[in-house]
Amino acid sequence: MPATPGHYAEGPEALIVSLAMHGDRQAFEELVRRRQSWVRNLMRRCCNDENLADDLSQQVFLQSWRKIRQVREPSRFGPWLKRLAINEWLQHSRKGDALRGADNEEQIATVNVDKTGVAMDLDKALAALPEAVSMCIVLSYYERMTHTEIAEFTNIQLGTVKSHIRRGSENLRQMLSAYDDATATEDAG
Repeated sequence: MPATPGHYAEGPEALIVSLAMHGDRQAFEELVRRRQSWVRNLMRRCCNDENLADDLSQQVFLQSWRKIRQVREPSRFGPWLKRLAINEWLQHSRKGDALRGADNEEQIATVNVDKTGVAMDLDKALAALPEAVSMCIVLSYYERMTHTEIAEFTNIQLGTVKSHIRRGSENLRQMLSAYDDATATEDAG
């Protein structure tokens, strides 16, 4: 007797993954329900575009349905899905977009010059960084991946990953220094 959809929500993820690996669509729907917000947030942080993040997230889940039988250990579904998501982003960013980056120079100049706006948002600052740098920072700080894991997932040399994170973090500190200025002003006042 097959499990009812309500039972899937209560089941451990490894069991749900095992069922999905054997073609159970309801089990896969439960995996999507559990992981869609996380995948979408990762994609949004990578591309800083909500519509594109939605499209990329759909692609990640399409790929995961097609490849779910390749999961070696159902208990490691999260890292497997993360790898798919990162690969989907890398594939998209490598395709080349004629308009991508056209305003990047202007964004960087605006972010660096306009330090009076305390409302500067971290996502906007991340978007001003080069894609590879932004991705390394997102994977390090948001996804809590080690430098070695980032290098393995992205096929970027370990030294380059470390450099991207160090330089990108410094650029973010500079771009977001208005927050420090505002805090110092509030403390003084």
